[in-house]
Amino acid sequence: MRTSWIPRSIRSWTFLLALAVTRPGAAIAQTSRVGEVEFSNSGVPAAQAAFLRGLALLHSFEYDAAAQAFRQAQETDPAFAMAFWGEAMTYNHPVWMEQDLQAAREVLDRLGPTTQARFAAAPTDREKEYLATIEILYGSGSKEQRDRAYAEAMRRLHEAYPDDPDVATFYALSLLGTAHRGRDFTTYMKAAAVAEEVFRDHPNHPGAAHYLIHSYDDAIHAPLGLRAARAYSAIAPEAAHAQHMTSHIFVALGLWDEVVEANETAVAVMNAALESRGRSPRYCGHYNFWLVYGYLQQSRAADAKARLAACREAVLRAGESVRRPLSDPLDPDNSGAYSFVRMRARYIIDAEAWDDEVLDWDVPVGDVAFAPRLTYAFTTGLAAARRGDASAAREALRSVRASRERLAAYLEERPTAGTSRLTRARVLEIQLEGAIQATEERWGRAIELLREAAALEETIPLRFGPPFVDKPPYELLGEVLLEAGRAREAADAFETALARTQRRILSMLGLADALEGY
Repeated sequence: MRTSWIPRSIRSWTFLLALAVTRPGAAIAQTSRVGEVEFSNSGVPAAQAAFLRGLALLHSFEYDAAAQAFRQAQETDPAFAMAFWGEAMTYNHPVWMEQDLQAAREVLDRLGPTTQARFAAAPTDREKEYLATIEILYGSGSKEQRDRAYAEAMRRLHEAYPDDPDVATFYALSLLGTAHRGRDFTTYMKAAAVAEEVFRDHPNHPGAAHYLIHSYDDAIHAPLGLRAARAYSAIAPEAAHAQHMTSHIFVALGLWDEVVEANETAVAVMNAALESRGRSPRYCGHYNFWLVYGYLQQSRAADAKARLAACREAVLRAGESVRRPLSDPLDPDNSGAYSFVRMRARYIIDAEAWDDEVLDWDVPVGDVAFAPRLTYAFTTGLAAARRGDASAAREALRSVRASRERLAAYLEERPTAGTSRLTRARVLEIQLEGAIQATEERWGRAIELLREAAALEETIPLRFGPPFVDKPPYELLGEVLLEAGRAREAADAFETALARTQRRILSMLGLADALEGY
C-alpha cells in the first residue's frame, strides 16, 4: 500500500479499510470532443461516460458542465466516491485563485459526514489517497496554506503513481495554484516539467496541453508553449475555454490572426452551449475582451466597437452588475459592467479614439464600484490629455486618485488579494499626471513622471493576456519622448515596450516613427 504520505489520522483508517475493498479499480479511457482521459476507478460501468466527461471538462476549467457530469455519475452510482471527489474539485479554481470552500465541503458531506466515513466509501487505495488530498485542499487553515499543503500532497501522490497522467496533471495544476504573489518562473517551470512528460506520452490529454499553456503564457516562455497551443483546440473542440486558452500563447507572441480566430471560436462554442440550455448569448466577459483586443491589433476598430456596443447593450438590458458568487469582485471578467469598462478602455486607447462617442458610453457598475471607475476615469482622462484638454484630464485625475485611495483601503482589509492591483492603480495615476504635463508641454516633468510609471510597472509580476496596465507605460513614454523631439530615447522606450508586449501595433508604429526621426 502506498499510504506513507497520508496524514496519520487518515492512514489509520486506510489500514483498517484496506481489508474492505470490494470493487477493484479498472483503467478506464475515453476519447471525446472534450479530450482523451483515462482514470482507474471503482464506479459501475454505466457511470463511466459521465464521470470521464466530467474529468475532461474539469481539466479544461469548464467547471459548471463538469459538475453537472459528475452529478450525473453520482445519480447512476450513488456509491461512486470519485464522482463526489470530482464535483468537489469543480469548486477550486487554482490559476484564478478562487475557491468556494463551503460548496466543496457540502459535496464531500454528501459522500460522508466525516473524513473517516468518506474513506469508508472509497474501495481502493488509490481512491483513498485521492480523497486524502482533497481533505487537505478543503481542510483547515488559510487558502494559501491549504493550497501549498495540497500541492505537497499531490507531489507525494505523483511519486506514488508516476505513470498516472491525471495525478501528474493535477500535480502540475496544484503547483500553479501556489503562486499567490503572482507569476514566479521557478514554480511555473516546475509545473511545465511535469506537464511536458504527460503531453509527450498522452498528446490528447486536455490537462497536459492546458497546463503547459498556463506555464508558458508570458513573453519570455511563450515559444515553448506553441506546440500545446496548436494542439489544444483540436483536443477539446467542445470546450470553449480550450478554444480560448490557445490565445494565451498567441497574444504573448503577437500572433493576432490566431488570437482572433481562437476567441471567435471560443465565443461561438460558449454561446452554442448557452443556447442549448435556453440561456442568452454573452457579449461581455473574458473571451469577448480578448477578441476586442485582437481586433484592435488587426486595426479592425469597427469590429471592436461593434463588440463593445453589444456588451453595453447586454449590460443595460440585463442590469448585469451582479458578479458570480465565487468570483473576485476586482476581476473585470466576473462582471458584465466591469468587463464593458475594460473593453471600452481597450477600444479608446488602442484605436486612439480620443474624441469618439464611446467616451460618453457608460453603464451602472454595481458593487466595488471604485475598481471599474478607476479604469473608466483613467481612460477618459488619457483621452482628454491626448486631445489637448488639460482641464478635463485633471478632473479625471481627481477621480483616478479617489478610486485608487478607495482601492487601497479595500485591499488593506484583504491582504491576500495581493498588491499588483494597487501598483497598477498607482501606475495609472502617475501616467495620467505625466500625460497632462505633456499636454501643457512641460516635457521634463512629463518624461520624469512617465519614467517613474514605467519603472513601477516593472515591479508587477508578469501577467498573461492583454496589457494589465491599460496603456503600456513604456509605449506612452515613447510617444511623449517622440513628441518632445527625443527620438533616440523614444526608440529605446518602444523597444522595451515590444519586449513586454510583442508585436503590439502602436508600439511598432511608434518605433518606426522614432527610427525615422534620427
